Amino acid sequence: MTRVLVVYESMFGNTEKIANAIAEGLAGAGAVDVVEVGSAPTVLPEDVDLLVVGAPTHAFGLSRPSTRKSAADQAVGDLVSTGIGVREWLDELRSAGSTALVAAFDTRVKIAMMPGSAARRALGRLRGRGFPMLVRAESFHVVGTPGPLKPGEADRAKAWGAKLAAALSTRQHTR
Repeated sequence: MTRVLVVYESMFGNTEKIANAIAEGLAGAGAVDVVEVGSAPTVLPEDVDLLVVGAPTHAFGLSRPSTRKSAADQAVGDLVSTGIGVREWLDELRSAGSTALVAAFDTRVKIAMMPGSAARRALGRLRGRGFPMLVRAESFHVVGTPGPLKPGEADRAKAWGAKLAAALSTRQHTR
């Protein structure tokens, strides 16, 4: 049976919503676990076929302690991720013999010509650790720094999850 692990970092809840929508789209692929980065394993289980990593874009890339503090200062309610971020988790991630494919997504404000992407940075780090990419990084958009998601983004995330499931199925048949 195919196993998918979706790991996300989320300050205001937007990236968490996207992670859950992606998991819905992936549901047909097999067992899908969605885990907040602070609870994610640092040794990737051998039976994981696809690792999907998501994070909010902070300062044109992955969050750092200083950017997470800035986000916390802007929060009206409780934060979702209060510990480590995806950057630190990726620094600790080990394979344990896993041959998992990887994909990455981010949430970000949609501004014309805005450089940087947490998803592209995460995917680069994963590929640097020897994990093969399944598909290119994807961005989902929020209205402002704390959100909410732009209308239709959760549906688009679910569709992207289904696209991942189809791509994974194709890759597994050609391995």
